[in-house]
Amino acid sequence: MVIICIGFKGKASYFVRKTICCTPFFKATHKFTFALQHLQFTRNMSVRGNLLSWKITPVQIEQSSKELIDKMKKIYDDVGKLKPEEASYDVVVKVLADADCFYAVKRNNLDFLQHVSADKDVRDASVQADKKLSEHDVEMSMLQDVFDSVLAFKERNKDKISAEAQRYVDRLIKLGKRNGLHLPKTVQDQIKEIKKRLSDLSIDFSTNLNEENTVLEFTKDELVGLPEDFIKTLEKAEASGKLKVTLKYPHYFPCMKKCRNPETRKKMEIAFNSRCIKENTKILEELTKLRHKKAQLLGFPTHAAFVLDMRMAKTPEAVKSFQEVLTKKLQPLKEAEMKLFLEYKQEECKRYGYEFDSKINYWDYRYYMTMTEEKKYAVDHNKLKEFFPMEVVTKGLLGIYQDLLGLKFTEVKRVETWHADVTMYSVTDAANNDLLGYFYLDLFPREGKYGHAACFGLQPGCLLPDGSRQVSVAAMVANFTKPTADQPSLLTHDEVETYFHEFGHVMHQICARADFALFSGTNVERDFVEAPSQMLENWCWEREPLNRMSSHYKDGCPIPDQLLEKLTSSRIANAGIFNLRQILLGKFDQTIHLKAEVDTAATLAELSKEILGIPCTEGTNMAASFGHLAGGYDAQYYGYLWSEVFCMDMFSSRFKKEGIMNKTVGADYRRCILQPGGSLDGDVMLRNFLGRDPQQDAFLASKGLKA
Repeated sequence: MVIICIGFKGKASYFVRKTICCTPFFKATHKFTFALQHLQFTRNMSVRGNLLSWKITPVQIEQSSKELIDKMKKIYDDVGKLKPEEASYDVVVKVLADADCFYAVKRNNLDFLQHVSADKDVRDASVQADKKLSEHDVEMSMLQDVFDSVLAFKERNKDKISAEAQRYVDRLIKLGKRNGLHLPKTVQDQIKEIKKRLSDLSIDFSTNLNEENTVLEFTKDELVGLPEDFIKTLEKAEASGKLKVTLKYPHYFPCMKKCRNPETRKKMEIAFNSRCIKENTKILEELTKLRHKKAQLLGFPTHAAFVLDMRMAKTPEAVKSFQEVLTKKLQPLKEAEMKLFLEYKQEECKRYGYEFDSKINYWDYRYYMTMTEEKKYAVDHNKLKEFFPMEVVTKGLLGIYQDLLGLKFTEVKRVETWHADVTMYSVTDAANNDLLGYFYLDLFPREGKYGHAACFGLQPGCLLPDGSRQVSVAAMVANFTKPTADQPSLLTHDEVETYFHEFGHVMHQICARADFALFSGTNVERDFVEAPSQMLENWCWEREPLNRMSSHYKDGCPIPDQLLEKLTSSRIANAGIFNLRQILLGKFDQTIHLKAEVDTAATLAELSKEILGIPCTEGTNMAASFGHLAGGYDAQYYGYLWSEVFCMDMFSSRFKKEGIMNKTVGADYRRCILQPGGSLDGDVMLRNFLGRDPQQDAFLASKGLKA
């Protein structure tokens, strides 16, 4: 199942929660990770501890899926057959934990390829494997006899076990009840069928987005305002001779931010927010209906209430209060920004002869946000990106993370990957040279590839059956502009920020040292998981880190001080409209998951007008491409802003005060926030790092607001 980011900082920024193990009770609409012992296909034995293999044929994917299912059924059958008096730690808890570790890598190895393989047959086989394994996951999550064995261990256990092991047992029981295993068999059967349908629908939603390949054609005049280096990257259509523009991020966002012609922007916006509208609108509305039904079967009034029961926010009422207070505070900022946008628009229309319609539309707001940055803050983003060539950014970013977290990265040469564009690095602890894991970087777009930016956890760091550690493996997947014959790949500052954010998730995956796969890496509360990555975005606004990861692509000169100062002062530009759009998406997500059924297009239109004051374009439905809602962020999108409270407090209270590159603070951050994984609650980790409960002051200040 895919998790996609839409609307975070106006860019694709997201982490895909794929390192959760397949405990028998875990929610089957999440993906589980699985180690590749006993593979039938060949893996690269030269990379120590990495159990993933990418030389897989469609036939092998199908065969391995079947073998994996058979293997897991046997393991769970053995646990389920135990008599209550036989339910010891070794034959219940350890067996299930070892199965999680075993299942983890292979599960990901088989279904990750649907997002990145250049071979459509492999992608299709991966999708089918995902569906079969997801159906299996549902079956395993509903095994009454295994649940009873865990309960028997809990009730009879007299032996002292570790705090993390106790947390694991308690989590299994909690998840079992959330799957209805304490309810009558007739209710369980209903829940099982709903979960299977939810899983299939979610995979279809994701697949539709991955395979979407709309191309629009424009003349050069219709693309007026876009920089020449962008125009040169566009292919020409053979029949018309026009320039071909896709809806992928490297094309869409430059057009929406810089194309002067409003008709071109309108055509792009309509196409972008109509992606998969027919098929995915239907899917999303069925998902919300089924989720509500399942929640009520489990004794919850709504799906939002069901989900938030295991989040830091706890209740829909807490989320609603957070959103409403922030909305009220942001409205004056938004109104001033919209007034300025309209002034700019009127000037533009008069100067170039465009029709002035006296309102800001969805095809306008990014354009005038960009203009505000350029006019009010004098930030020329086209000039700025000349200082961010991909190779320089990558080298600087990797160096910053290594120094800050006490790590060492080494590129692994001649290694097997899924595409020639992909690079791979090992990660070791700089203090003792212990191997912690590996990460892949897959940074450029291609047909059929996952269309946003995300971190995929592929192999969880956890204890193996023999007591040794399995190293963690993650992949960062993005869609940055490819280099051309004339110039290297140049990143916008937004893209640099995306890079830092997603790589923060990679570090969370690799630095975590939990014993159990269920708590490996980023397996923390969903409304806390973004905080560590968001916190690292601050380095993209500070002088020392910016100087380390930038130099002009032609002569290597640093960013001029004046341009750097303008950039850092522009951080609160458009704070009202940007953050209210985040609230809009979060409130839409909450609203549709507080109802039995919903018209998503109508709901989105109503909330957009209420919160942003911008009408949705007729005939569009952005919800049809809102991948979060089919990929594990359902009723949880609020978490992006919620977790910013924590990230800004961590940054302001420790790093800003004690030093941006302070290695002692970096070590504390790694130890208190990254290392525990999900073995501690988020609020406990925060208190350990901050020395107190989190506060909102730094968060509000970052939005240009007062407490």
